[in-house]
Amino acid sequence: MLNVAAAAWLTVAFLGQLLFGVYIVIFYGGSTLAGEFDRWNEVLPHGYNEGDWKGNLVVGIHVLLASVIVMGGPLQLISRYRYPRFHRWLGRVYVLMAILVSMAGLTMVWTRGAVGDTTQHIGISIQAGYIIGFALLTIHYARTRQFGKHRNWALRLYMVVNGVWFFRVGLMFWLLINRGPAGFDPKTFTGPFLTALSILTYAIPIQLIVLEMYIYAGKHQGKVFQIITSIIIFISTIITGIGVFGATIGMWLPRLP
Repeated sequence: MLNVAAAAWLTVAFLGQLLFGVYIVIFYGGSTLAGEFDRWNEVLPHGYNEGDWKGNLVVGIHVLLASVIVMGGPLQLISRYRYPRFHRWLGRVYVLMAILVSMAGLTMVWTRGAVGDTTQHIGISIQAGYIIGFALLTIHYARTRQFGKHRNWALRLYMVVNGVWFFRVGLMFWLLINRGPAGFDPKTFTGPFLTALSILTYAIPIQLIVLEMYIYAGKHQGKVFQIITSIIIFISTIITGIGVFGATIGMWLPRLP
C-alpha cells in the first residue's frame, strides 16, 4: 500500500512537473528568442529591467536552470536502477543546478524585488538554505558510497528544490476549491493564506514532513503507521492532481502562444 501510494503521487507529480517545465521553456524561451524580454514581467515582477544586463542575466540563468531541475528530478527518481550511468551524470548536473538556482533565487528576491511580503521572502531564503545543505549532503553520501543515506538526502533535496512548484500547485488547488481568491489579496499577493502556504512549502515544508513519514514507514514494520502514511500520501496525490490541473488551465496554458 505504501509503495502504491508513493508511485501514484510520483506519477501525478511527474506529469505536473513535465507540464511546468515545458511551460517554462516555451514561455521564457519563446519571448527571449523573439526579443520580447518585457514579457518576463508578466510572471516575474521586475524579472526584466531595461539596462540592467547583469540582473537580467541572473534571472535568465535562474529560469533556464529551473526548467532542467523541474524535468530532471522525476527522471532521476525513475532512472536509478534501469539506467545507473545516466542517473549518475544527471545527478551531478541536478545537484549543481540546484545550488546555482537557489543562489540566483536569493539574489532575485533581495535585490530585484519580488511579489508577496517579507514572510514569503524569508521563507524562500530558508528554502535556499535547505537546498544548498541537502545538495552538499547528497554529494557527500554518494562519494562515500553510503547509498542508502544518499538516496534519502536526494529525495529530501527533490522535495525542497521544487518548493516553488509545490507553492503554485497548492495555490491553484486553493483557488479551485474556493472558486477564487480567499484569505489573500490577489493585487498585493499578501494575506494569511499565502503566509501559511509559504511557511508550509518553504520554511517548514509539509512535503518534506510527508517524505520523512514515508522513509520512516519504509524502515519499520508498524502496520498502523504505514497505513496512516499511505492515506496521507493518497490525499496528497489528490490535492496535487487538482492543483496541477488548476495551474495548467489557469496559469500555464493561457500564457503560451
